[in-house]
Amino acid sequence: MKRKISRRTGMKWVTAGTLVGLGMDSEMITNSFAQEVQAAASDAWSQTHDRVWLGGEFWANPMEDWVIKNGAAECQSVGARRSVHSTTHQITNPSAGFSMSVNLSRVAEDGSDGGAGFRVGIQSDLNEYRSNCFAGGGIDAGIVDGKLVLGRASQSLVGNVDFKAITLELTGVASGNEVELKLVAKSGVDKKIVGEVTQKTPADRLLGNVAVVNNYLSDNAKPKNKKGGAPSGSRYRFSHWTITGDAFTVSPEHRFGPILWTMYSLSDSSSSLRKSDKNEGFVMKLSALTGPLSAEDSHTVELLVQRDGEWKSLGEATLDPDAWVATFRIANWDESVDTPYKVVYNEKRLDGTVKPDEWTGTIKANPVGRPLRMAAMTCQNDYGFPYEPVANNVAKLDPDLAYFSGDQIYEGHGGFGIIRDPADRAILNYLRKFYQFGWAFRNVMRNCPTLCLPDDHDVFQGNIWGEGGAKMELGDSGASSKGGYREPARMVNAVHLTNVGHHPDAYDATPVKQDISVYYGDMIYGGVSFAIIADRQWKSGPERVDTGSGRADHVLDPEFDCSKLDKPGLVLLGDRQEDFLKLWAKDWRGHSLKCVLSQTVFAGVATHHGGYDGYLKGDLDSGAWPQTPRNRAIEILRESMALHINGDQHLTSLCQYGVSTQRDSNWSFCTPAISAGYPRWWRPDEVGMPHANRPEHGNDNTGEYLDSFGNRVYVYAVGNPVVGKDPNRYKKAHEKASGFGFVTFDTKARTYKVESFRFLIDATDGAASNQFPGWPVTIQQAENRGENQIK
Repeated sequence: MKRKISRRTGMKWVTAGTLVGLGMDSEMITNSFAQEVQAAASDAWSQTHDRVWLGGEFWANPMEDWVIKNGAAECQSVGARRSVHSTTHQITNPSAGFSMSVNLSRVAEDGSDGGAGFRVGIQSDLNEYRSNCFAGGGIDAGIVDGKLVLGRASQSLVGNVDFKAITLELTGVASGNEVELKLVAKSGVDKKIVGEVTQKTPADRLLGNVAVVNNYLSDNAKPKNKKGGAPSGSRYRFSHWTITGDAFTVSPEHRFGPILWTMYSLSDSSSSLRKSDKNEGFVMKLSALTGPLSAEDSHTVELLVQRDGEWKSLGEATLDPDAWVATFRIANWDESVDTPYKVVYNEKRLDGTVKPDEWTGTIKANPVGRPLRMAAMTCQNDYGFPYEPVANNVAKLDPDLAYFSGDQIYEGHGGFGIIRDPADRAILNYLRKFYQFGWAFRNVMRNCPTLCLPDDHDVFQGNIWGEGGAKMELGDSGASSKGGYREPARMVNAVHLTNVGHHPDAYDATPVKQDISVYYGDMIYGGVSFAIIADRQWKSGPERVDTGSGRADHVLDPEFDCSKLDKPGLVLLGDRQEDFLKLWAKDWRGHSLKCVLSQTVFAGVATHHGGYDGYLKGDLDSGAWPQTPRNRAIEILRESMALHINGDQHLTSLCQYGVSTQRDSNWSFCTPAISAGYPRWWRPDEVGMPHANRPEHGNDNTGEYLDSFGNRVYVYAVGNPVVGKDPNRYKKAHEKASGFGFVTFDTKARTYKVESFRFLIDATDGAASNQFPGWPVTIQQAENRGENQIK
């Protein structure tokens, strides 16, 4: 529900919420944010324990550079453009008028003062509140190096200015076709005016988010410190940030936390391969994520379900203090009915009051007597954030299962770089980026089971060659082409927990080297058995072979014989996962279809990388290498007749593996990237790769090939991009062949209907152009062992 704040009633929104400790349940509190309140309430930061996370009404840039400290939001960095956005208040009608005020206190200064204060009119190309949080531009209204600055206007402060106690007041009033902005600075406890400046601006320049900013200066303009060393500046504390006026639309549903989102799975344990499992019927596992809290905050989350019209508690779970995930495991779940649920977190305040927060959803019934429908997604580069065309289409299609195959983040997510060490800082840096994933897709995940695999970028590596959990031996080649894990094991485990904490229990949870967790195993749901595989956790590193290129994992020479790279002893899936798959392929209890879920395709279905003319003979990051364990894995899978669903490539493809002969094994569906970054193309015809038996549809670049590593692969369909140039993020994502996959498992007909949807479409209108050329395709189960009908 969205409501305007009336100037007449003088409602005051103060930092992180207004109604606490009033004996109201969480639904009433949520609604109360949209109500008009006559009196000012206490400052939520002033009632919040010291911690990193500022509260659900804010997005901090970057989260790890801000803390609540002694009742105020304090910036911990002198870096440029640190800001805190309101998530619930956006200016939508500037001419209706508004006012804001905030108390500032400078806590550190070294060199020129980069300033602090407000920024208004922050809007992305979408002018959508989440994307606005990462947009540049806007109008600055604050103090900079002893001057009061409002847009291009400025005035020196006068009198005796106490920079430890400054109040800024910004107002906007309609003036003809413009809005007159007025910024007033008051110093000290007596609130003596020390500066005042006005400026008129077109009303549309004020549309968008509002924020408070620490250090307005850009990175390039940052002053040196007094000794002429590294760039430095000032740090400020912000308190009593108030917002009022009819210019604002107030959207309490935009709050993001304390409960950020949930993910859950549902699996039939009676058919499980896990040696430790008892017959526990269907097991429901659910993870609830919160922002990073303090030691003094509550660390428990409660799960309730609605049965017979009443809410029943299923108990509490404790938040992991690194990943900030609480995991519930409920055995003997009634899978026959849809079950509403809610998770509740009670936030303790300094004054002893408690503010409840809740997140609701539905645990779907196990789909029986009908096909199971799964949305399959991968790779979300944040230029396309918040990916609304994909998220909205998936929600409209209402799948029974959502699958994310990896790269929920990239290292550059949200700007401000990456922090690799120490582990605690690296984790906060990761969590801030991961939260963008949940912010975009939480309304999908709340109502259907979700499987979510971590991949290389999730652990801050361009590629990952896990080497069974080994620690990477650092050198000059960076974190993309060396074996092992670059990040501390503690950080890797936090990444795993945030992604797979809600998955069915691992087949064998014994950690690998460095005590890094594992997650491979199965889930049986809707008459389908899913094998969940980590296809890079044990994979050998490329420094074990010589590609003859400057980069160990790329083959640049078109004449290079890649068969030389198939050395004895190289690993793809590893012994543990192969042993699991051997058992899984033979076991047909409780299901009639099988599916393998992993990060990437077991073939080299890309000829060009990075740029349109960027031909690459071989990419060892694909599942095409190493060849011998690749073929062994497929031979194991052939008996299962499983469809392999994967991602990672930023290039959707539908192909069939061959080992001894072409088309003798399983089909693979590599889904489109949600938001494709680094582009790839499959253009074998252009580079003269021989082919045979092109499909009847006759599309270019299809048919039976030997990939660059000599693997047999039948490419039935591929979704090549064009060079993305459009300034609009969603149009650019569409150009770059972004989108999502959808698979329908018909357990009676024993078929897989595979669909590959483009980004900027309506997936429900039936238009043939919605899908990439060659899709949709229906695959018979037996075709996954070479009994082919598709021509």
